[in-house]
Amino acid sequence: MTKSIKNDRPVRLSKAERHKQLLRCARAIARDEGVDRLTLGRLSGIAGVSKPVVYDHFPTRTALLTELYKWLDAEQVDAFRQSMAAKPKCRAETVNLLAQAYIRCAADTKGEVYNLGAALAGSQEKSAVVTDCLDYCVGMFVAVLAPHSSVSEIDLVRRCVGLVGAGEALAASLIQGRGDEAEIVAAFGALIRGSLEG
Repeated sequence: MTKSIKNDRPVRLSKAERHKQLLRCARAIARDEGVDRLTLGRLSGIAGVSKPVVYDHFPTRTALLTELYKWLDAEQVDAFRQSMAAKPKCRAETVNLLAQAYIRCAADTKGEVYNLGAALAGSQEKSAVVTDCLDYCVGMFVAVLAPHSSVSEIDLVRRCVGLVGAGEALAASLIQGRGDEAEIVAAFGALIRGSLEG
C-alpha cells in the first residue's frame, strides 16, 4: 500500500509507518472478524501487501498477537496517564477515573484486549506476555493509589493485584453483556475505595 504526496506520486511507507499500518489492520481484523481470523495471510490480504512484507514485521502469528496485545495495552495505559496528568486529583476523582479507564478499555476496544489475552494464554511463552502486561498494570495502580491509601506498601501491592484481577473479571462481564458500563464501573469503583483502607 502506498500513500500519496502533494504531486500524487506514490511513495513507499517507511518500515515504522508500515508496522503501524499492519497493527491497525490487525486490530480491525480482531475487532470485526475475531482473533481466530487474525492470521498472517489474512493480514497481508487486508493490508494489501505481500506475505513476505508481513513476515518481515511479524515472523509468526504469536509474534503478531503479542505485539498487538502490547500495543493495545500501552494505548490504554497511556490514555489513563494523560487523564491523570491533567491536574492533581482528590481520592474520589482518582478512584472514579481509574475505575472508568480500566473498564472503558474493554468497551472501547470491543473486547479486543480481552480476546487477545485469551488467545495468548495458551502456552507458557504466550502467557508470560499477558503476565508482564498485568504486572505493569499493577504497578500503575499502585502508583496512582499510593497517595490515597492508608495501608502499607506491600499490602497496597497485594490489593492492587486483586484489583487488577477483579477489573479483568468485571471487564469480561461487560463484554459478555452481563451488566452495563455504568453499573460495572460503579462496582469496580467500590472495590477500589474499599482497598484503600486498613
